[in-house]
Amino acid sequence: MNEINISRTIINKRKEKSLTQEELANFMGVTKASVSKWETGQSYPDIFLLPQLAAFFNISIDDLIGYEPQMTEEDIRKLYKELSVEFTKKPYDEVMSRCRGIVKKYYSCFPLLLQIGVLYLNYGYYTVPTLDEEQKASVVAEAKEHFIRVKMHSTDMNLQQFALHLIAACELLLGNPEEVINIFEGARNKVPASNELILSQAYHMTGKIKEAKAELQRSIYDNIVEVVGMMPYYMSLCTEDMAIFEETCRRTVETIKLWSIKDILPVAAVAFYERAAAGYAANGVLDKALDMLDEYVNIVTGNFFPIAMRSDAFFDLVKDSPEDLLYGSAELPRDEKSIRQSLVDGIVNNPALAPLHENQRFQNMAKRITNNL
Repeated sequence: MNEINISRTIINKRKEKSLTQEELANFMGVTKASVSKWETGQSYPDIFLLPQLAAFFNISIDDLIGYEPQMTEEDIRKLYKELSVEFTKKPYDEVMSRCRGIVKKYYSCFPLLLQIGVLYLNYGYYTVPTLDEEQKASVVAEAKEHFIRVKMHSTDMNLQQFALHLIAACELLLGNPEEVINIFEGARNKVPASNELILSQAYHMTGKIKEAKAELQRSIYDNIVEVVGMMPYYMSLCTEDMAIFEETCRRTVETIKLWSIKDILPVAAVAFYERAAAGYAANGVLDKALDMLDEYVNIVTGNFFPIAMRSDAFFDLVKDSPEDLLYGSAELPRDEKSIRQSLVDGIVNNPALAPLHENQRFQNMAKRITNNL
């Protein structure tokens, strides 16, 4: 991230032109002492001199003052991680104040704006325990404003689509389901077929076979993970119809096994097993509920971290990439400590599993996950 630093620019540009401070002063119609103060940071050029000074050095005013309204992807990732840690260690208002200052400085950096909104949801809404419902609603509304700005003004189609998804998520959190329906109803079938297939065909036609395969592998990967990710909510709609519920469980378990979801992206499987356990427990099928919990505990106490896309024998061209989860995953990124606590709570403090609490097998699993996470 670059701070405004006009003094350094003036020094560098003056030296590039092999000028003395006095020669620059004569051209600008100021004293040598003024130029010296500019270069040492004791004062700044008058605002009316900036166009003349920028023109003299043949640069823009933004370049002259060292102002960079965009952040690199790497900077955004580092900043996100830094702020996420601050949310867990510093006063909430202090961190929010810092976030707002960053937003003001980089208001036209849409990838950053989107990630600040994601940060607000993850930490302001989901993680900070001291916030009341009014405060949570306020931070969601603020996040939504950022997403709307990205949707309205970014020229990046991927950012626009992600922003739209997040706007809808905010509306749900704010208790506005009708707004979500207005956003998405009628949008079905209006999006063209996936770009990945067309891009893969283009790579194939130009002889880039590896690139063609990699593009489709990533698309297959994403779609399988998305299907598994939908199942917990679908199951919650089927809890009262045990036949449908069990068939959904059977098909999802087979999908997880067939595509080795536990190995390539275990985080995608744990929500399913938690929901399956809760559904079976609610219907008194305790043995199957415990079987589902056993799978859950095995996954989260195994090779769960770091949360990342992982390659295997089939997805050999999918790069192991935790960074990719930052911008596109349905599971919004949080720090590892918060995720570990959420995984423990999914067993130990889950009211849907209350019918299992006196069961020795359940108690053993609760102890195991608590001790290992």
